[in-house]
Amino acid sequence: MIGAVVAHAHAKINLALHVTGKRPGGYHDLDSLVVFASPGDVLSVAPAEKDIFEISGPFASALNEDEPNLVERARDLYRHEWPGLLPDGLRIVLDKQLPVASGIGGGSADAAATLRALDLIAGNAGKDQLFDLADALGADVPSCLFGRPLRMRGRGDDLAPIANFPHCAFVLINPGEPVSTAAIFAALKKHDNPPLPDPGAGWNSFAELIEWLRPTRNDLRAPAIGLLPVIEMLELSMSAEKGCAFARMSGSGATVFGLFENMNAASAAAENLQRQWPKYWVSAKSVAGAKD
Repeated sequence: MIGAVVAHAHAKINLALHVTGKRPGGYHDLDSLVVFASPGDVLSVAPAEKDIFEISGPFASALNEDEPNLVERARDLYRHEWPGLLPDGLRIVLDKQLPVASGIGGGSADAAATLRALDLIAGNAGKDQLFDLADALGADVPSCLFGRPLRMRGRGDDLAPIANFPHCAFVLINPGEPVSTAAIFAALKKHDNPPLPDPGAGWNSFAELIEWLRPTRNDLRAPAIGLLPVIEMLELSMSAEKGCAFARMSGSGATVFGLFENMNAASAAAENLQRQWPKYWVSAKSVAGAKD
């Protein structure tokens, strides 16, 4: 058993998201190209006399303190699965840097980071079973546990790593208005759309990636814009930025991403967008797990 651990929760970006079917019980079959952007939320976990969970950061107030957080649920589930391997008390501090209910998997990423941190403290006792725990916590948590570019299918449990993903940068913008994923799926008119084209082993260049993305879709975009029209305005603003090769809403929204070939171009675009939309969250980020 080791002492304090710091774990990073990366934003989950759906570069493309096709809804390919609907299952009994409300789940949908998805086919999505997922990447992770850093930096994101940060978790600090350390032994303590009793369990303490604290939230700090610019989006701390957006979380409902009266409901169990996914971080706490991950802690309790790990303890239930491997009793006695963790200290009796843990102080967990979540530095909430990512907006809440924004289509970039913040809560799921936090849960995945918690599982990784707890397993380090326990000496990697459950390393081979962490994905089972992640799946029990939510459909997006397994992909966040993986934390590298991948194709995600089914309800989120069929994960295929993308071997080649080019270095690039993101700009993210969020209007600060949460959108209900359930409401967006309820407004979805077609549930049996075609899947993604086969990504194969991935892409050797930024240009190849952009060319592959162009015919793909986010099938949740239209119902999301119906509920929150500013999403379309943000896509147009992002697309107009110098160096932006591709822009789209991520996940169920309302965050919009722009893809740039390098961080210099992304940072300049982020500064310009922040001037245009001063009340919105804007951030330039790099891709976690991309290979040269």
